[in-house]
Amino acid sequence: MVGRRASWDEARLHGWMREHLPGVQLGGSTRSHIHDAAVLPGLAGLPTLCCDRCEEGVHFTRGVDPRAIGAKAAGRALSDLAATAATPRGLLLALAAPRDHDEAHLRACIEGLASFGATHGAPLVGGDLTARPGGLSLVVTAFGEAPPDPPGRDRARPGQTVLVTGPVGGSLLGRHLEIEPRIAAGRALHAAGVRAMMDVSDGLAVDLDRLARLSSVAIELERIPVHPDAELRAQATGRPALEHALFDGEDHELIACGEAADLERFLREPSARSSSPIGRVHAPSTQRPPGLHLAVPDLPPEAYDPKDPRAFIHGR
Repeated sequence: MVGRRASWDEARLHGWMREHLPGVQLGGSTRSHIHDAAVLPGLAGLPTLCCDRCEEGVHFTRGVDPRAIGAKAAGRALSDLAATAATPRGLLLALAAPRDHDEAHLRACIEGLASFGATHGAPLVGGDLTARPGGLSLVVTAFGEAPPDPPGRDRARPGQTVLVTGPVGGSLLGRHLEIEPRIAAGRALHAAGVRAMMDVSDGLAVDLDRLARLSSVAIELERIPVHPDAELRAQATGRPALEHALFDGEDHELIACGEAADLERFLREPSARSSSPIGRVHAPSTQRPPGLHLAVPDLPPEAYDPKDPRAFIHGR
């Protein structure tokens, strides 16, 4: 609007970050502390990058604690690094907000993101600020270093056991804003010999089905560790807790497929915590084609349908 003063100002925010967030060097790790791009020392492992969006109206609602918004934006990206057994090294933030957005709110978002990243070894090292129509948007790029032969989504093999690093379901009661990326578990799983892994962001059923299809195997789900939040959600919605555990999403646990001996080795590690076996990997057949198949008590035994309307797929 012509003549209207913006509620936030890019130059002020940059100055505030330089003064109050010493971890944000706006690209600095050389003799100069201000570059147009982050200049970083060489990585010891395989350079590993991922990018995630955190959008108002999709991943958080107006009125949520802004520090929690920033922490969630960082956590979503760092969870993807965990699934590649990577060690986090830094974050980039591209933040877009309406012209009349409160600057104190944006500062709190950035503080939440920077603090969360630093806690996990990934300081905020740069990014971009822009005004835009519509709601608040945070796009985070996380980068780190992966070990040789990092895990992937296409490496599950028949005969392996399926494991999840914690109970699932009901995240909307608050855990969707309190992500704890399983970085130590991802590294320990890889060290134990696991090479098939991904994080559970869109729901246990959706993500297991993706892993199975990308690996051209059939995954039979035999049990589901149900989070207490899923039980609480079930009381409110009238839907079974198992359904919430399968489809709610934003659990950000890791699912892994590995040899039984490798997983037993991992389960002795401190980072295993609430991890447990949940199923088996099978060679595909006419009766059991590639994808997810349910063999859970109290659930129908038919193959999981990726078109199930309960499954969350962006754009559907």
